[in-house]
Amino acid sequence: MLGQIKEVSLRRIWKNEAYDFTPWLSENLEEIGQAIGLELEFEDAEVSVGPYSADILAKDAGTGDYVVIENQLEKTNHDHLGKCLTYASVLDATTVIWIASKFTEEHKKALDWLNDHTSEEIGFYGVKVELWQIDDSQPAVKFNVISAPNEIVKQATMRKEQGELTETRKTQLDFWTAFKDKLSETGKIRSLQTPRPQYWFDVALGKSGVHLSNTFNTDRSEIGVRVYINNKKVAEWLPYFESRKEEIESEIGSTLVWNPNPENRDKVIVLTKHFNLDQKENWKEAITWLVGQTIKFRVVFARMIKEK
Repeated sequence: MLGQIKEVSLRRIWKNEAYDFTPWLSENLEEIGQAIGLELEFEDAEVSVGPYSADILAKDAGTGDYVVIENQLEKTNHDHLGKCLTYASVLDATTVIWIASKFTEEHKKALDWLNDHTSEEIGFYGVKVELWQIDDSQPAVKFNVISAPNEIVKQATMRKEQGELTETRKTQLDFWTAFKDKLSETGKIRSLQTPRPQYWFDVALGKSGVHLSNTFNTDRSEIGVRVYINNKKVAEWLPYFESRKEEIESEIGSTLVWNPNPENRDKVIVLTKHFNLDQKENWKEAITWLVGQTIKFRVVFARMIKEK
């Protein structure tokens, strides 16, 4: 005997948008982040912006940039679209998440247009929220992403803005693209940045100010994974990690280099390895190693961050 799946009205669970729905979203940012592929860290709710208030202000844990979340229990309207743009500009957000029970075709097209025509530094997400239950079970929430930044368009825009890339930067972009593809295949980490022509590739750890920053050094034929701690967070995190050094190295299975550049204000905890990186056909082994270490580092350090 099979149960019957049926949709539930949002108003059955959240009677009031400001007093019920917004607080629930604030406490469940992880679910929203999983839907769109970002790690979100709550900052504040009902943030004043002139005569109005942004529903939720969060941070992208991977970059530390601000994220504006505007939510509705009803279908989208022009008023909330305007608020999304206003709040993002005033609060200097790089990500806008618009959550509603229904998106009109015009508003979906508006978000798609913004994603295709704005800088690759800003992204707009349209998220449809639904409630479903089986027979008389407790309702379960489902977030459906109906609009998101187009990575192909963003990469093309980035290339155009940066002009002709040097051979080194082309190599970096190709390496990180292959690395991201391999890491995505594992399904272990949902939130991954767009590859860029640079020597590092960051991965969030769930807390702003501390993240993974993988490196690709063509001059030394060396790749590495490192925990990168912003100077404003050093006093909070470095002593804590050092106090658990033996446990960390045991779980990762390697001896790490702790704070190799003590004169630098930002601090790092590093593991590196040499590979023959001159030819792309030799990258497979290096990328496989880096993907494995990235997953290990993230599991260990993300858990310890939550335990603090």
